[in-house]
Amino acid sequence: MLCRLGLRGPCAFHESLSFYWLFLPLSVLGPLLVMSSDKGDSGGAKFASVDFEIFGNVQGVCFRMYTEDQGKKLGVNGWVKNTRQGTVIGQVQGPPDKVKEMKSWLSKVGSPSSRIDRAEFTNEKEISKLEIRGFGTRY
Repeated sequence: MLCRLGLRGPCAFHESLSFYWLFLPLSVLGPLLVMSSDKGDSGGAKFASVDFEIFGNVQGVCFRMYTEDQGKKLGVNGWVKNTRQGTVIGQVQGPPDKVKEMKSWLSKVGSPSSRIDRAEFTNEKEISKLEIRGFGTRY
C-alpha cells in the first residue's frame, strides 16, 4: 500500500491512528476504506486482447503505418504485419474501450488509400496484464 505521505509498506503514522479510526463517521471512513483496498492489482482482468486479420486492398497503401499511428494515438499496445496472402494481421491489447475503438478503426477506416473488404477478429479475451509493449510493425 502506498501511504499518503509517499511511503511504501506499513506507515507508522497511520498505524498509530488506527485506534481512532473506530470513531470516525462512515462518511469519512468510507472513502478511506476504498482508497486502502486498492492494491493496484485486483486479480481480475483489466485489459482486452484481440487478434485481427484485415482483407481487401490493404498492402502497398500504408495500412501498417496508419495502423501503428492509430494504435499509438489510442494508447493501445500491439503489432501489425503484412502476410503473403495479401492481408494484414496483428494483435491489439489495452483497455477494453480503446481496443473496441481500434477494432472499429481497423474494420471501417484504415489508411486513406486502403479498401477494407472484411475484418476478422479472433482470440478475443480479457487479460490481467499487457503482454506487448508499445505498438509496432513486424516483418
